[in-house]
Amino acid sequence: MQHIQDAANAGLWPQSKILTTQKGLPELEELGYNLFYIGKNADLYFVAGDIPHVLLVRSDRTSVFDIPLDLEIFGKGIVQTQISDLGFDFAESMGIKTARRKLPENLPESIIGRAQFFELCKPLETDFKGKKTGMELIFRNYLTGSLYKSYKQGHNPYKIYLPAGMSEWDKFESVVFTPTTKGVKDEPMISTKVTDDFSSIVCPLYKLFDNFTQKCLNIGIVVVDTKFEVFIDSEGNWVLGDEVLTPESSRFIRLEDFSNKNYQSMDKQILRDFGENAGWKISALYLERGEKLYVKVPHEIQEQILHGYIEVYKALKRL
Repeated sequence: MQHIQDAANAGLWPQSKILTTQKGLPELEELGYNLFYIGKNADLYFVAGDIPHVLLVRSDRTSVFDIPLDLEIFGKGIVQTQISDLGFDFAESMGIKTARRKLPENLPESIIGRAQFFELCKPLETDFKGKKTGMELIFRNYLTGSLYKSYKQGHNPYKIYLPAGMSEWDKFESVVFTPTTKGVKDEPMISTKVTDDFSSIVCPLYKLFDNFTQKCLNIGIVVVDTKFEVFIDSEGNWVLGDEVLTPESSRFIRLEDFSNKNYQSMDKQILRDFGENAGWKISALYLERGEKLYVKVPHEIQEQILHGYIEVYKALKRL
């Protein structure tokens, strides 16, 4: 495949994600890496070949609530990449195949620290309400977030067993699996059906998450939940891609804080809370497509966010 459009036509890139016409970094374009997508936090470059690949270059850009912000936190892109590599390493150490590949040797030195290289793979799909859809495979240790809201309202959209009388932040007896569709709106899916249909995937991921949880607890980190995205590679194997066991896909809380009922996670939750109070969701309703929301965030808030990522990285290096 010589162009990203060839890959899109083959189902390797969702038609809903609009390709950019902008040129990327000259030092990468000259080496044959062609910018094709500008994400909220990273830029993607297409690498032509019989098996197409993607060079992901993380920026210091930020986003919350799926809102791209006109805010960069210097150094965030590099530490995010470091954490991401550790997540892939951990999954691979447990025998899980991933879409990550070895970095090309011709990359400029200035790019290496914030880059990852992936085979461009088809997303794992299933039939849902008569349509093909991708999935987010979400595993939870605690009753919180959207699941708690549903539980409090007497709803059980995933059809899972939840004892009566639970309170927010109660720990489940064992890991709970709450899959959703992936799209404009993520919809809950029946947990047992997805498990039955994809047992060869769900069971290893259950073990991966449970093992990761236990090891993190031993180094003073509580893992609240995580989501995995699964793809099918050129050899027909299922593989993990996107974010794996990072603050972008998981919630980490210091054990000491958790024990003191301080549930502030070690990621951009600080920025979410700040944005919630500042009314960013309302302001974002007036944005044009592709436009960033201009925000003013105190330097100390930015420092707290970066410090959280760095602390997660240092902790996970000890696993």
